[in-house]
Amino acid sequence: MTDKVRAEVALVKPAEPRQEILVTFQDGTILGAPRGTSLEAYMQVWHAQTGGERPLVALVDGQLRELTIPVERDLTVKTLPMSSSDGARIYRRSLAFLLTTAADELFGCKIVVHHALPTGAFYCHPIGRPNFSQAELDRLAAHMRAIVAADDPIRRKRVPLAEALALFKQRGDDDKLRLMEVRDKDYLVLYTLRGNSDYFFGYMVPSTGYLDIFELRLYPPDGFLIMYPRRESPGVIRPYEPSDKIAGVFERAAKWLELLGVEDVGQLNQALYNGRARELILVAEALHDQHIVQIASTIAERHAAGVRLVLIAGPSSSGKTTFSKRLAVALLAHGLRPYPLAMDHYFVDRDQTPRDASGAFNFEALEALNRPLLNEQLNALMRGETIQMPHFDFIQGKSVPGKEVQISRDHVLIVEGIHGLNPALLPDVSPDSVYRIYVSALTQLNIDRHNRVPTTDVRILRRMVRDAATRGYSAQQTLERWASVRRGEKEYIFPYQENADAMFNSALVYELAALRPAAEPLLLQIGPESAHHTEAKRLLSFLRWVWPMKPDQIEYIPDSSLLREFIGGSILETFMPGESDAPTGPRAG
Repeated sequence: MTDKVRAEVALVKPAEPRQEILVTFQDGTILGAPRGTSLEAYMQVWHAQTGGERPLVALVDGQLRELTIPVERDLTVKTLPMSSSDGARIYRRSLAFLLTTAADELFGCKIVVHHALPTGAFYCHPIGRPNFSQAELDRLAAHMRAIVAADDPIRRKRVPLAEALALFKQRGDDDKLRLMEVRDKDYLVLYTLRGNSDYFFGYMVPSTGYLDIFELRLYPPDGFLIMYPRRESPGVIRPYEPSDKIAGVFERAAKWLELLGVEDVGQLNQALYNGRARELILVAEALHDQHIVQIASTIAERHAAGVRLVLIAGPSSSGKTTFSKRLAVALLAHGLRPYPLAMDHYFVDRDQTPRDASGAFNFEALEALNRPLLNEQLNALMRGETIQMPHFDFIQGKSVPGKEVQISRDHVLIVEGIHGLNPALLPDVSPDSVYRIYVSALTQLNIDRHNRVPTTDVRILRRMVRDAATRGYSAQQTLERWASVRRGEKEYIFPYQENADAMFNSALVYELAALRPAAEPLLLQIGPESAHHTEAKRLLSFLRWVWPMKPDQIEYIPDSSLLREFIGGSILETFMPGESDAPTGPRAG
């Protein structure tokens, strides 16, 4: 360094710390405030100026952050309201904390937050006492609204793990004590509302004043619903629509978990640690087998009365392919001959394919199918006639003639597709000839009494593992496609699920432990520069509550298991019972 440079450096005086800190919003707005001002204060000013939805959380320089953080340096933020996935999760989680706190204050009882229902509600029930009466539920709702009106703060504090364990032990929170057995850090983040401290998986809103949209509704015989806004309509509670069939699936799942003695993630971890992996796998798979046989028996009975067509629908990564094959095997055992019919061959030519709002081809729309031809050919097949099936050439984007097919009276057509439960798919086919099945992974296994495992999380992990193993996609690419997949499900599948004649729950009690070893390294590849880093971190944090299965335990999973569709090793991967024996042409009798 020269003497001249040394002199210039010496003349530079340390800059005084700038006291006004700037926050830049996604719309270009820049607001300043004294150092240490909460992010919430910036958000309140921005929201007052711009209107629209109220922010519940924010992406700060690409990282998810609560609004309670003090702002110590200039930041760039993206506000996340109720209509965002993170905002919706935080609202529902905070609402559950409000509910459990109010119930404890008013009735001195604990609440279990079970599964979500399609109408936008959590099914809940009190512990250690009968279900609430209508009058008691009204009092509980009023007390919750009073807490909302008081705008009480929800405070976040990191405490030593030993302190948290002492709290849970003193309160008798056995579910949380079990969960903490796999905790590998010496601290835990607790949230406190009105003196009630609890662990919740994920962030919270700053105060109860944010939680002004909810309803409580009795759900006889044992519980009640707490209804919340959906992302699609964030300012209102949708009218209640019964979903008795979905509720029945969750009730069956709860009984299965009770039978296995595994009703939360902590109990799953204990079972695996204590060497019960083989038992859990065998019983869970037997329960799946039992249900598939029951469905096949019903179809066989109705076949005698005219059922010739089985439609199977369900969301992505629900295991429809493996379920269809196992159902076909069960039908063969009943003396029926299953014949799979691929819906993809009934696409209209590319120049007739509808487009979405962005102008891209919408292959998931009902109008993307040649429904008149599909209806005509299904009816002809069921009359015993020979048809020439279409074959869709995806390279040319055109339908070309396919093979000739004729089926016998012993055959059952099996058709898998997202529109299988939509009555508009087959308006010309007699309903008496159709049996509809809905397949989804409706997990009932939660982290603990207050922290749910969304069914969507299980499906995205399944898809991520399968995409990496069989399609060469990274976890990043799977997450990029997921939003579009979810939009299609909400539009084309979920509204029709109650139309099903049977529902098959493809969730397996042990599957999170089997998925973790494969999913974790995939998620770790998503770096901070990715727009999906926040979601990857959330899934990783969730998975780390689950004790991973060892390779020798994973080997216990049967090669016909539905889970093998995702982790690999399925004996059914290239097997479709009945396809090779399907009669073709005039030779078929």
